[in-house]
Amino acid sequence: MKRVLKWVGIVLFAIVALAAVVPFLIPVRPLTDLTPVRDLAGPGDRFVTLPFDGTDGIDIRYREAGDPESPRAFVLIHGSVFNAATWDDVMESFASKGRVIAYDRVPYGLSEKILPDEWAAGSPYATDAGVARVFELMDALGVEKAVLIGNSYGGVVALRAAALEPERVEALVFVNAAVYVNENVPTWIMNLPQIERIGPLIARWIGGSEAFIKSTWHNPDTMSDARLGKTLIHTNAENWDMAFWAYLQTWTTPALDNIIDEPKPPVLVISGAEDRVVPLSDSERLHSELAGSDLVVLPDCGHVPQEECPDAWTNAVLGWIDDKPRAE
Repeated sequence: MKRVLKWVGIVLFAIVALAAVVPFLIPVRPLTDLTPVRDLAGPGDRFVTLPFDGTDGIDIRYREAGDPESPRAFVLIHGSVFNAATWDDVMESFASKGRVIAYDRVPYGLSEKILPDEWAAGSPYATDAGVARVFELMDALGVEKAVLIGNSYGGVVALRAAALEPERVEALVFVNAAVYVNENVPTWIMNLPQIERIGPLIARWIGGSEAFIKSTWHNPDTMSDARLGKTLIHTNAENWDMAFWAYLQTWTTPALDNIIDEPKPPVLVISGAEDRVVPLSDSERLHSELAGSDLVVLPDCGHVPQEECPDAWTNAVLGWIDDKPRAE
């Protein structure tokens, strides 16, 4: 028995030693042939610089449709890895109902790939900073009150925003919202020198995963190369992997129990029935915990129904909006 324990100890020591040393031996070569963010922008893209303490501001890419003087505004908040382009097929339909704004949460899409040496204190990638940015964007674009529509983690942002400044939220639409997803990684692990060393490689693996993007559709074979390219456009931008790693180091999925208990504006919970990322049961749970909310389930749709089933999704959301009087 002692001999067995001795060899078990030796094996465990070898595993720990390898884990401590191997990351420093893995080459982390800089990415090449990357392009400045602004050079990747298309004709419909606009940029606004939003303030953030300790920086000279953060450039945010956004797209807009509809009448800028309309009394009703919609702010569309995408999920993780995605960007404003996820709303391309529904923007014009919403424009008939008011002003529509879709933006890239940092570090996604073509918003600025800000790096740690560019800010003085507090990360612009922290959850609270991302929530505050919703209202900073609204302020910069002259929007006093809006319907917030959040897909996946964008639903978490929308929910927290409504708790932060409820008087500025006319209604909430949660699209396959990831409010119960728990993906927290202990900070001490993320800050290990070994993990820091290979951080950019982790970021490239997560942020550039075609497999993940395709898994968000119920029928991934129908996803076009153009759609995939729109989603992963950030992988063509300078410093995207370093910025993505800085974001991952702040990644948390905060507890929402107290927020869910607070009074809410009108709420629609909408979900693709075949979501493999956030199961339908999560949307059903959210509906049950948000008193007075409405629930719509779209058959044969996955995690991003605004992309995969734009007509059904648009009809459901706009039909619900039409039944709600506009809040003054």
